[in-house]
Amino acid sequence: MDAVFYQSEESRPLLGETCGPPPPPLGAGPPCRRAALHCSGSGMRYKLLQEGDIQVCVVKHPRTFLSKLLTSKFLRRWEPHHLTLTDSGLASATPTGYMESALSYSTIEDVQLLSWDNAPKYCVQLSFPGGTVLLQAANSYLRDQWFHSLQWKKKIFKYRKTLSNPSRWDVVLKEIRALVDMALTSPLQDESIHQAPLHIISTLLAEAIAPLLENNHPPPGLCEFFCKHCRERPRSMVVIEVFTPVVQRILKHNMDFGKCPRLRLFTQEYILALNELNAGMEVVKKFVHSMHGPTGQCPHPRVLPNLVAVCLAAIYSCYEDFINSRDNSPSLKEIRNGCQQQNDRKPPMPLRLLRPEPPPMPASLLPTPTLSPPPTLPLSPPPPSIVNSSEILVELERNNTANALRRGPAGGDSEPNLIDCLLVSPALNTLSIQLPAQADRVLGCFALILKMLSDYDDWRPALASLLQPIPFPKEELKYVIQRFAEDPRQEVHSCLLSVRSGKDGWFQLYSPGGVACDDDGELFASMVHILMGSCYKTKKFLLSLAENKLGPCMLLALRGNQTMVEILCLMLEYNIIENKDTQLQIISTLESTQVGLRMYEQLCDRQRELKELQRKGGPTRLTLPSKSTDADLARLLSSGSFGNLENLSLAFTNVTSACAEQLIKLPSLKQLNLWSTQFGDTGLRLLSEHLACLQVLNLCETPVTDAGLLALSSMKSLCSLNMNSTKLSADTYEDLKAKLPNLKEVDVRYTEAW
Repeated sequence: MDAVFYQSEESRPLLGETCGPPPPPLGAGPPCRRAALHCSGSGMRYKLLQEGDIQVCVVKHPRTFLSKLLTSKFLRRWEPHHLTLTDSGLASATPTGYMESALSYSTIEDVQLLSWDNAPKYCVQLSFPGGTVLLQAANSYLRDQWFHSLQWKKKIFKYRKTLSNPSRWDVVLKEIRALVDMALTSPLQDESIHQAPLHIISTLLAEAIAPLLENNHPPPGLCEFFCKHCRERPRSMVVIEVFTPVVQRILKHNMDFGKCPRLRLFTQEYILALNELNAGMEVVKKFVHSMHGPTGQCPHPRVLPNLVAVCLAAIYSCYEDFINSRDNSPSLKEIRNGCQQQNDRKPPMPLRLLRPEPPPMPASLLPTPTLSPPPTLPLSPPPPSIVNSSEILVELERNNTANALRRGPAGGDSEPNLIDCLLVSPALNTLSIQLPAQADRVLGCFALILKMLSDYDDWRPALASLLQPIPFPKEELKYVIQRFAEDPRQEVHSCLLSVRSGKDGWFQLYSPGGVACDDDGELFASMVHILMGSCYKTKKFLLSLAENKLGPCMLLALRGNQTMVEILCLMLEYNIIENKDTQLQIISTLESTQVGLRMYEQLCDRQRELKELQRKGGPTRLTLPSKSTDADLARLLSSGSFGNLENLSLAFTNVTSACAEQLIKLPSLKQLNLWSTQFGDTGLRLLSEHLACLQVLNLCETPVTDAGLLALSSMKSLCSLNMNSTKLSADTYEDLKAKLPNLKEVDVRYTEAW
């Protein structure tokens, strides 16, 4: 048989059509000359073959003269076969004739290219011990495609076998590098070309490196590789089997993501990979539950702060492009890397967000908070430059004074807070930010995680303190705030108020007219209701509402909201409103609804009773029998005048904090004995606001704690205080001694301060 070999060129199929000098017949002379095969970036590209139709001929190595005659080209027989390139070998759909049994890649010694001289037939030669398999294609392109596909399958089979049982790590590293180079230089264009090395390396990681990562954090370089794997192969079993224990350890033991931000990024990419699975957020929910544990209390205190840090960083990254474009501020990468050069940057040009005209903004889109009104601008300001972006409609305003007030004092080189970066003019109280689809998916995923975290009772107090007002267009955020507003624990719902001066809290953002309110104040009313029930300073809180939120309260009361009607009645009852016109306006608002009219009439009745109660006369000392209740005290005080009552003993009765509403009606009360009652912190707070003249207070054997005892610091007239057998701490005792200058007699026996 005459055969000829050709050189490959970059601009045409790997083998050209030019003929060369004929070599000796196959099997009768020295081995054929092979073509020098090189793959460059600009050469031909082929799709990886998985199966196809081709002509097959098997030639055994001749050992006698008769066998040479039988293998001559005149007696050679070709068989059509539909071959499949499996992971382990070459198999035929019709296992008969030459391909009766599959040809394993391990038995193939070499793969060569041949071109017949006498006919336009193109062949691939597979050498195996004892013979040769010839595969004949229809043209040179198909032949080259078969050639590269067979080479790839054979090498991948070899690498899988070699790396599955590593003996020396230097050899493993060399093989991995060769595997990656082969994937990068292969002329085959197929997703599996790059996925196959990743799968092999991932399997190696699962078997060899995973035990090390169970007790150690991955280094930054390995984190970057893990992040890339999560992005490119989110459905890989390695994500579940190898990365899950690594991420669990990070969340349980990491103390500061700032020292290793790649750990946070890896955790973020891992969660996004879980969200790409078929079950989606259900898988993420199971992961969050596994981090919390099956009991009612999570045993790992670092899990919640780390999860919140990951969520907030992911949410922040969704708005990164918008934030960086607002006022030519440095990018987050520049800030993190410490490479910001203030002198090299252009002067700031703030972007003022314009309210879009029709169509109106969806109700589910939360806007951002506002600042104080800008100063009066010159009469003839230069016309602003309008920029229509695909993401947001902005106006460039070149006014340094307004810019300075809107931006506030410089914050240094620290990373900007999200709420500071999204501040806009109060006159334009609607913000429309259209995020790219991928960013919106990321935003939705981590917003749902915050929603999941708020469903755990033991995590809710810490979550409320960690979350700051972060406006983003997701209904899940409102659900989280609603959970805070429904929680009866003070450490949870007290976080609804502003925690820093000059910064609005959730309470301000969700008030009617606030930037986040989209429910006519229903959530705001829920917040007011829970805060009024256990606020540290009820009277002070009412005063704050009257000064800042009186309009929204009256509007909701006008719409029949019972909580706001109660608030307006309390403002009148406690004389919070001094202006007569405002008082008349509140009364008119109450009388405009049936529920308001009924409560106002009840208020008037209470005022008449209070006036009669406080009328001068009656006893100066009063002791209730043991087993008396709150209702008994209320009936007693409503039976006559107690304006002269100075000493009241409720010792060994069954009264609770609810009787404080009756006690604050006694203007002359100076001595109060609550020994061995169920009077608690809530009642103590109320007494501290209204009984400023109280001089002697006995709280022996009552369930009061530091939370209520701290309120006594405002009762400057106290001379004698009995806190025997209470839950008083040493720190609170020292604080009370410092703030009560007239305190002379103190009993702290059987307490921590004793």
